[in-house]
Amino acid sequence: MNDAAVGFHCPSCVSEGRKSVRQPRTMAGGLIPTDAGRISLALIVLNVGVFLAQIGTRGQHPSVFEAGAMQGIAVASGQYWRLLTSAFLHAGLLHLLFNMYALYLFGPVAERALGTARFIATYVTVAVVSSVFVYWLSDPSTPTIGASGAIFGLFGLVLVLMIKVGQDVRTLLVLLVINGLISLQSGISWQAHLGGFVAGLVLGAVFAYAPRAGRSLWQALSFAVIWVGAVAAIAAQTSALTT
Repeated sequence: MNDAAVGFHCPSCVSEGRKSVRQPRTMAGGLIPTDAGRISLALIVLNVGVFLAQIGTRGQHPSVFEAGAMQGIAVASGQYWRLLTSAFLHAGLLHLLFNMYALYLFGPVAERALGTARFIATYVTVAVVSSVFVYWLSDPSTPTIGASGAIFGLFGLVLVLMIKVGQDVRTLLVLLVINGLISLQSGISWQAHLGGFVAGLVLGAVFAYAPRAGRSLWQALSFAVIWVGAVAAIAAQTSALTT
């Protein structure tokens, strides 16, 4: 028996009562995470682990870099995993630190707004879409790596969510302008940044403005449309490169 304000309740009664209580939801409709930031921290640990593996396999063939970097000619030959694995590779320590610091700042914000499952789906989606833009707009022989495409996706997502709740976005806009200018420098993939940012804006708009009554359906349809479009774009570019 469980102590209650008046008398005792049996365990089955308590269980049934809990089922009838509506769970608090995020603005996107997901369950409010009790430890927002856990997935972001896991992603940071994963990125650091992959970076250490890069260092450990340097000089080997194939190295982690060679096996996972985004490269159009490799993707066209059937190595489609590169569209995602490239988002966990980095060119150096500073590259890693900058991206992980941005993930540390914006990841938990997105987690609190979306909930765990939606955040994971969003991160994977913006990472892949950023690679699709690279696949289409970059030299297919040039390898591209880095989490910055996914980070720009979080930038776009958080920007829309902040506008929705009426928060001041001037600081974020300044940050976006600075990063946008950096993206134009030689050796940096503006294609990945653009792809991730566009995907983040689209998903952010759906999470923020979809009708409450059918928001889960709207979100599912949006993810489906994005993934179908990504697969179609991959197939078209693969056909172009192989023929």
